[in-house]
Amino acid sequence: MASPGFWQDRETAQHAITQLKGVKAIVAEWTSLDRDVSDADVLLTLAAEENDDDAAREAEKVAAGLEKRIESFELKSLLSGEYDAMGAILEINPGAGGTDCQDWAAMLHRMYLRWAERSGYAAMTVDFQEGQEAGIKSASVEIRGDFAYGYLRSEIGVHRLVRISPFDAQRRRHTSFSSVMVLPLIEGEGDLEISPDDLKIDTFRSSGAGGQHVNKTESAVRLTHIPTGITVSCQSERSQHRNRESAMRILRSRLLMHKHKEQEQKRAQLAGEKKPIEWSSQIRSYVFHPYTLVKDHRTGCETSDVEKVADGEIDIFIDAYLKGRRQEDGAK
Repeated sequence: MASPGFWQDRETAQHAITQLKGVKAIVAEWTSLDRDVSDADVLLTLAAEENDDDAAREAEKVAAGLEKRIESFELKSLLSGEYDAMGAILEINPGAGGTDCQDWAAMLHRMYLRWAERSGYAAMTVDFQEGQEAGIKSASVEIRGDFAYGYLRSEIGVHRLVRISPFDAQRRRHTSFSSVMVLPLIEGEGDLEISPDDLKIDTFRSSGAGGQHVNKTESAVRLTHIPTGITVSCQSERSQHRNRESAMRILRSRLLMHKHKEQEQKRAQLAGEKKPIEWSSQIRSYVFHPYTLVKDHRTGCETSDVEKVADGEIDIFIDAYLKGRRQEDGAK
């Protein structure tokens, strides 16, 4: 930052500042934990030397709180990827299956919004395409806050729902699928340049909620990156300019992931790997009938409390995934 030309490229500088912010947050948390552990040690020493019951109870209380904080910090220390400290863009799309799948996609949309709220993140739905009868055709959510991407990348994949369909007059059991994609929220272009000549920009009227203004003016924006065919849209804001900014953030993130995917495929071909590189596969099942169970197929983590999971309590699955990755990395 002290170099003369650092601030000349504002986008690259912003990217560096975001990374530095994440590192500082980890250092600050470590410093706080170290101080509190020392304080707890003093209490324990006092309790032992003077047979002080009050000090012993206080030390026990402090230690219980420290245990949870240390466990949380250990998980956060696993988020060392290039983009893990960033915010996230979460995209949800229903699979084939009509209304049931679209309703399941809407349930996932609510689940992640509730998770963000519980976790202290700011979440905003930037694109929301309603289903014909119920649910959604697609949704994109910006989740802002440190390490949102690091945690949520564990959710990438296909999510499977088994339940008695509320849309089936014969009350039969249906299986529905929806896919979740998570991208890092790229605030600046960094080393990714998008030529204006490569963009097709369309405007249209918003189709979702938002009042008369968004539905009567062409404030919604659709961007198409011509070389790759990647298309993104945003309709959450009243202003066409702000919707375009949001759409550009999503487009940058998707192009960056597209670039990384191509690089991984090339490395796999050069290495002679026979397994295809897939960004998504079935990762979790949510069973509401004939029994209740949510099971992650990668880690084996499961719970019978499907209602809590549907209300955003998915940290047990995120934690299990991160711990599993730590074990895999340690075995390499």
